[in-house]
Amino acid sequence: MKILAIGAHPDDVEFGCGALMIKEAQKGSQIKYVTCSLGEAGSNGTPEGRKREAEEAAKMVGADIEFLDFGGDCHIEYKPQNAFALAKIIREFKPNAVLTQQLKDNQHPDHAAIAKLVRDACRMARFGGLREIKNLPTHRIDGLYYFSSSADFDGQPDILIDVTDYFEKWQQTMSCHKSQMKTTDYLELANTKTAALGRSIGIKYAVGLWKNDPIRLDSISDITLSSRNY
Repeated sequence: MKILAIGAHPDDVEFGCGALMIKEAQKGSQIKYVTCSLGEAGSNGTPEGRKREAEEAAKMVGADIEFLDFGGDCHIEYKPQNAFALAKIIREFKPNAVLTQQLKDNQHPDHAAIAKLVRDACRMARFGGLREIKNLPTHRIDGLYYFSSSADFDGQPDILIDVTDYFEKWQQTMSCHKSQMKTTDYLELANTKTAALGRSIGIKYAVGLWKNDPIRLDSISDITLSSRNY
């Protein structure tokens, strides 16, 4: 399986769904991260330093990483040109699943902007008549999913995935973003949320995702685990 995870800032994917990416990589999935700024507006760290942190974390996960320039931190705009750039990556990488940040507004304006751009890009990647990316074959993904920011607890996700066996490795990859933990303990925020979600389904740690579209099953018997199955 190919999985594309897209975030606005160098640490967004790691704190939002890094444990899940580690699990998928160890299962044999091909993982790619796309980061759409270098955190230029951050109070801690430098763009160059944050890029190195993201590269180190991706390497530990076993993921490739690509950086895009959408105008810089706090300047990411919801406009067709940015969606075309993401659709181009989708056509090139041909992912089965795409993960990105929540569509809802939260503490950073870039997060919702990226979510909307990724949603549009997944659709644009299917359209054969777009002149901006017509030189690449169209691609239809199997599913689009959203993860939440480490600083937000957005209620009950649509999907909960057990990451208990990958929790310790996740601590190592999140710790690569040390510049961002000088004033806020994002590690503790992420761990608290992951533990709470895990307890809600009877395990130690879980990552939550929200679906973009209904999830299709052949029959009810395909569901063998649920939040009450413990």
